[in-house]
Amino acid sequence: MKRKAEGKIVKRVVVLILMCMAFPTLPSVASLSTTQEVEEALTCQCSCGLTVHSCNHLQCSFAVPRKQEIATAIAEGKGKEEILTAYMAQFGEKVLSAPTTKGFNLAAWITPFLALILGGVVVSLISLRWSRQRALKEPKPLLVTEVADEYRQRLKKELERFEE
Repeated sequence: MKRKAEGKIVKRVVVLILMCMAFPTLPSVASLSTTQEVEEALTCQCSCGLTVHSCNHLQCSFAVPRKQEIATAIAEGKGKEEILTAYMAQFGEKVLSAPTTKGFNLAAWITPFLALILGGVVVSLISLRWSRQRALKEPKPLLVTEVADEYRQRLKKELERFEE
């Protein structure tokens, strides 16, 4: 009985090793792309401004055939990057839904953040300058003693006129 169980285990191990040797290029689960990921990475070229996945034209001349092509490519085992590279070669970088992070396209990622930071600095400096100018232009409030002295002097003048 023990020999039969050991024999089955050995057979299974041998079959597993042979399968690994027969299919060494199978993609790992982590590298498999879904059709939705690839479709979301491509912009539809029918001028709707949406991605291939979310194009809402029923008989779109661009999205419908591309969805089928992408599904076929995924079934053949091609990865997302490979499919996107093929579409970039065919249609140019305009087909990508997001710019690449290389070369001049890096500016498309950095510019909005730089603009926000620069705008915040400019607004802060302008508001600081306005608040300082306003503080310099406003008259200082009179102190209570200054007000009291002013009333005393006025009272003395009026009393002197009254006595005359």
